[in-house]
This record gives sequence, structure tokens and C-alpha cells, in this order.
Amino acid sequence: MTASRSTTLSEAESKRILAVHGVPVVEEQVASDPGEAARAADGLGYPVVVKLCGPVIAHKTERGLVRLNLRDSSAVRAATEDLLGAAGPEDGDVQVLVSRMVRGVRELIAGAHRDPQFGPVVMVGVGGVLAEALADVAFRLVPLTAVDAAEMIEDLRTARLLGPLRGEPAVDRDRLATVLMALSALMQGDDSVRSVDVNPLIVVDGVPVAVDALVEVEP
Repeated sequence: MTASRSTTLSEAESKRILAVHGVPVVEEQVASDPGEAARAADGLGYPVVVKLCGPVIAHKTERGLVRLNLRDSSAVRAATEDLLGAAGPEDGDVQVLVSRMVRGVRELIAGAHRDPQFGPVVMVGVGGVLAEALADVAFRLVPLTAVDAAEMIEDLRTARLLGPLRGEPAVDRDRLATVLMALSALMQGDDSVRSVDVNPLIVVDGVPVAVDALVEVEP
């Protein structure tokens, strides 16, 4: 008997699933060519980010497949042409993802996976480029309650960074807890989902927003 192989959804598909379950995601559109990307950017408002998007493209930053802070349609067209040209045969069918450029001084990470021993688990921690260096994360089993989510946040060693910081308001812990409970509901409600990786959750005016995400599913 052959074991089934899991599949990683594209970033766009992953974030659509998360949004349905109540996770705030950055406003974005998928485009197939430079002209469509420029029209999408015009509608979203500048500055924007353009990324290569496909079901087998996971580590975009490491491969140089992200263009940040694009401020006009000509820059978006050039970036789109460049990114589509950088795709190889191994990347399969690709498009670009055009999203609003969001900024915040704090980045978090959230996710979930199915542990072979304990079952579905939700996690939260410090995200962005410091995620591996600090390894500051907290875990709880699914199903998650509001109390569980609040305790996870408080368990972080760097929880004090969630207060007011560098002119930005404190992180809305209730909104962050809602993200964690949404991940719990997703894992509980869809047995095909094997894992979810949301990194980073950028804190914008106190609200965590998913800027990048990947969902792994069983076929």
C-alpha cells in the first residue's frame, strides 16, 4: 500500500483558506502577466509587493522571488516580467501575487500541524527573520479555547514586546487569539489539512495581518 503524499498549496490559495476561517490577510490579487499585475496594483494602491506564486514555490525570499515597495505601474510591470522569467520548469504553472505593502516593527509567526502522537497542535511565536534565532514559541492542542489562546500568548518569553513599542500601539491580544482559534477550527474542521505556516504575521496598528502563508494538504 502506497502512502499518500501531501501537497503544499500556493501562497494565494493558502491565504484564501485562512481568510475563510477568519485569519486577517493582506489585500492582494493574482495576475498572469505584467499588464494584469499593473492593473491590480493600480486598484490596490501603491506601494505594493510582487511575488512569484505557485504550488511548489515555498522559499521565495531565499530565491529572490519577491519585489518590495514598488511605487508605480512601470515598476510593477518590470518586476512581473522579471519574476515570471525567473521561473524554471520545476516550478510548474506560476503567476504573480500583487499585494499591498504593509509595515510594522513587530512580526509574529503562527501555525498548526498534526503531531503523530498528540494530534493537531496550534503554535504562536516570534516570526520574521528572528524566528529561528529566538525560537520563542508556544503550543497548545486542538481544540483551542479563548483561555488557551490567551495563555499561549502570555507564555512567550518576549510577550513584553507585544506592548506599545516605538510609537506603535500594543498588539491587540484578542485579535491575535482569534487568529489562533481560527487555526484550531481549520485543523478541527478539515482532516485533509496537514500543516499551516503563517510567517510573518505583521502587526499593523496593533492588528496581526498574515503577509505570507502556506497550507499543506493531503491529496
